[in-house]
Amino acid sequence: MIDQITGRWKMKNIAIIVVTILAFAGGAIGQKTAPKKVDPTKGVREAFDKLVEGIKQVDVEKVMNAYEKSDRLLIFNNNGTATIGWDNVNSNVKASYAKASNVSLDITGLRIEMLGKTNAYLTCKWVQRQDYDGKPENASGRMTLIYKLVGKDWKIIHRHTSPDNPDPTRPVLSSERTNTPAQ
Repeated sequence: MIDQITGRWKMKNIAIIVVTILAFAGGAIGQKTAPKKVDPTKGVREAFDKLVEGIKQVDVEKVMNAYEKSDRLLIFNNNGTATIGWDNVNSNVKASYAKASNVSLDITGLRIEMLGKTNAYLTCKWVQRQDYDGKPENASGRMTLIYKLVGKDWKIIHRHTSPDNPDPTRPVLSSERTNTPAQ
């Protein structure tokens, strides 16, 4: 009889222990891990980093790949002029990069703001040093880039650059003389 009571007591305690363990295990399994926070600006930042890399490498293809290939692409240039259309921007970059070497570009104050899921703007300060046409140049200023998600890629659809001290001796390219921003 005592053996039966002791056996029941052992079984009861084992059952309580098993139920307790299962309750704790079930609670741990049932807990959802907190979802990783996705940085919505990550794709824009990666696209911008590729642009900066292309500028430093004086690589026309890498730089132009950052822009949407569109007739509506709009660039407000350092000299107060505007260039409209990917083909015009591409021609200007090719002409300018043919004379540039030893480029360094420092970016500070980078800020990215999302404008919904498919648009964003990026602002920053920049300092660029390079040799242009065999002569050393230093320039600095501020820039705003408007990005649009095109397929899976973030592309620049508008750039506005404001230099601190524009070089009045730099030539104005033909597309910069004739194009005005669309109304």
